[in-house]
Amino acid sequence: MPRWRILFFLVVSRVLNAEPVTITVLATTDLHGNLFPYDYFTASPADRGLAGIATLIRAARAESSHVLLIDCGDAIQGSPLEGLYQRYARDGRLPPGLAFTGPALRADPMMLAMNELGYDAMTVGNHEYNFGLANFEKARHDARFPWLSANTEVEPGSRARPLDRYVIKTVGGIKVAVIGITTPSVPAWEKPENYAGYRFGDGVEAARKSVAGLRAQHQPDLILVAAHAGLDRDLDTGRIFAGSVPGENMVYQIATQVEGIDAIVFGHTHQQLAGERVGKVLLAQAKNWGMSIARLDFVFETAPGARPRLQSSSSRLIPANAAAAPDARILELARPYHELTERFLNLPFAASPAALDAALSRVRDTALIDAVHAVQLHYARADISFASAFNPRVRFDKGPVTVRQASALYVYDNELYAIEGDGRMVREALENAARYFRSCADPDCTNRPLIRSDVIGYNFDMAQGVEYEIDLGKPEGSRVRTLTWRGRPLGDQQRVRIAVNHYRYGGSGGYTMFRRGKIVWRSHREIRDLLIDYYTRRKMFPAAADNNWRIVPPAAARSLEREARGDPAPGDR
Repeated sequence: MPRWRILFFLVVSRVLNAEPVTITVLATTDLHGNLFPYDYFTASPADRGLAGIATLIRAARAESSHVLLIDCGDAIQGSPLEGLYQRYARDGRLPPGLAFTGPALRADPMMLAMNELGYDAMTVGNHEYNFGLANFEKARHDARFPWLSANTEVEPGSRARPLDRYVIKTVGGIKVAVIGITTPSVPAWEKPENYAGYRFGDGVEAARKSVAGLRAQHQPDLILVAAHAGLDRDLDTGRIFAGSVPGENMVYQIATQVEGIDAIVFGHTHQQLAGERVGKVLLAQAKNWGMSIARLDFVFETAPGARPRLQSSSSRLIPANAAAAPDARILELARPYHELTERFLNLPFAASPAALDAALSRVRDTALIDAVHAVQLHYARADISFASAFNPRVRFDKGPVTVRQASALYVYDNELYAIEGDGRMVREALENAARYFRSCADPDCTNRPLIRSDVIGYNFDMAQGVEYEIDLGKPEGSRVRTLTWRGRPLGDQQRVRIAVNHYRYGGSGGYTMFRRGKIVWRSHREIRDLLIDYYTRRKMFPAAADNNWRIVPPAAARSLEREARGDPAPGDR
């Protein structure tokens, strides 16, 4: 038989014997301690949480045994449930007035639930460091899956435990490698002692080295990156997003500069992306808090004696509300933590003299933000305080105020710093905050909307201890006017003591000017706890704002208030 016929029959035989294999990758990210389908701040059901996602995970596994489950980080911080465990229950210590009636809650609740679901790996997020290295290591010890970060190295001579660069799994006969990448900006936000012994390298270079090592030593059939970092640009327009720390979000750069990667699942920015391709690389991002899960399907051609070959890949997001019901086993594991959290949140500690809310707190001075300023000025012994409205939905009715409402008002686990600064620093910070608004192009400010969608609302900081106006008739960088301190214009060289949270001191949200200040005091306690202590002693929250800042011209202020309320502009239908 001619040789060409033999070769022809061999090729035909291979094609006829080829069996397609589909590998499914499920990815979560930025769960932030959300287990129950529940909003702790409003005490109401919500389409979020790992219990609902768990139902979707089990459904995918019922379809196929070729499933890989990974998380992209920020798992052990964020919800009141996880926060209470991290601060109190892990050591058996509870706040005054809260009786402990359940079994010892010794395992991290998120790790307990993720173990139950059989996670294959988790990339370390920046918020994993929030409660210090003892808590970091405790949660890592509780996990029955590796914590990954190829760009996190151990300092020479440190006793810190190295993190795995990647994990390799064989699923359905396909060798899959997952490389973990953590945003290298951890030191910009975190206290040095909370990551002591670790240093954070460039994510692109770490991905490149990992791919090279995998190819040389393991020859995987599929290479994925699970990144706790996001996109620094709009994929459609190429526009670079404002406010990122340099190098913070490098997913686009990994996709375009590192050869050999098939897909990237990522998080950190609390956005979502059902599936886009950058070159040959498939990108997907699930929504934060377990509001959706990313599903990626990779179809391989397989044949006896030949390496599997990737034929196609696709991705989609499945929302949490697609689950018929939350997973009963996850609810059972989480219930002791949930019930303890509810008792804690329902504790009253002060009173409100009137109904107060934060709905307009990003467009005008409000009593609730002034309440935060009062706490910061007091404990930091500061001249000037900077704070933002983290949650415009928070509301206090007249009467008792509970820990739940305090947690809704100050949702993040930030500590308070006092820094040595000057008038120039204050002015620069206020100009940075004013980027939240667009310029008012005409006297009637009809060029709505005036709130910029590309500047996150909680990056609009307000100051107390000074009086000032934000003039939207002026261009960015020159909007702050009539800035006075103690009744006189605040000069650039005037020395002042400034209260900021530790994230702001790190330069988050574009507030890099605060890095120039010397830290002269640190709270070592969370601002939320200081707020509770402060008003426990004083018994009463403020009844009204002092209106130390305002937006001008008046037409811009009115337009912004309508926008914040969601009201139509005059003439809109």
